[in-house]
Amino acid sequence: MRQYIINRLLVLIPVLFLVSVIVFSLLHMIPGDPIDFIFATEDLSDPTVRADFEKILGLDKPLYVQYLLWIGKVLLGDFGESIHYHRSNLELIAERFPATILLTIFATIVSILISIPAGVIAAIRRNTASDYTAMSFALLGISIPNFWLGILLILAFSLYLPILPASGYQASFTAPLTTLSYLILPSITLGTGMAAIVARMTRSEMLEEIGKEYVRTARAKGLAERRVIFKHTLKNALVPVITVIGLQFGRLLGGTVIVEHVFAWPGVGSLVVGAVYSRDYPLVQALILVFAVIFVTVNFFVDILYKYANPRITLE
Repeated sequence: MRQYIINRLLVLIPVLFLVSVIVFSLLHMIPGDPIDFIFATEDLSDPTVRADFEKILGLDKPLYVQYLLWIGKVLLGDFGESIHYHRSNLELIAERFPATILLTIFATIVSILISIPAGVIAAIRRNTASDYTAMSFALLGISIPNFWLGILLILAFSLYLPILPASGYQASFTAPLTTLSYLILPSITLGTGMAAIVARMTRSEMLEEIGKEYVRTARAKGLAERRVIFKHTLKNALVPVITVIGLQFGRLLGGTVIVEHVFAWPGVGSLVVGAVYSRDYPLVQALILVFAVIFVTVNFFVDILYKYANPRITLE
């Protein structure tokens, strides 16, 4: 186990390096630059003025030099300063990240509460009305765009039935019900797409496990059907499901942009959009690199969880 963990950690290094190179290169291919945005209403036809600002922002250097300077600072813990906000990028991310991680966690919980029971029921009642209903909802969950579902939920539960807030964010330990009321609609909006994927995976893995010899043996021994399904079959079927949940959790972290805009959620997603529009290269690079670190870290822990989900698995 120790050697496996060390090997996995070593693999993360080139992955993050490649991510940083690709992000840095693609970002600088976007038309325009921060100078065009900052002075959008002013005439910068004078090449001397533009050259001065390019020197101040470090844009006068070759691209590979800019990358080496940036990655060198990152390795020292310095993610730079936002061109637009004139503040430390890490400070900006630290302010917005709690709202995004809270939304992602609740969306994941919603998806698990929906998907695991739906997948199990669809598997044990294969080719019945329950199976068709569960998979139909799973197909709808994958097909419906998040922003459209979010708008429908706002119309239903904030305008026609005004029982939940339409937008905003309020986190308070002294008023958890208020915090929950703001989380319900965006969490459902994000969680349904993930629930659809996890439900289909759960059903598929459950059907595969149900047909194996150990399940028939357990039934032949007279074990209760509930025990056979939940203690033996589901436990073994959860190993690949955990992988999907881990991948989807990372996807949700980076995919909250549209949902945060729909619900005016003050998270990292809205910060990404503003940074891209303003060509705030340092902030966008810092945000995507943080997302990449979180994504690979989540998948690292998912791999470790395999061992606990199924002790028979050997990690090498």
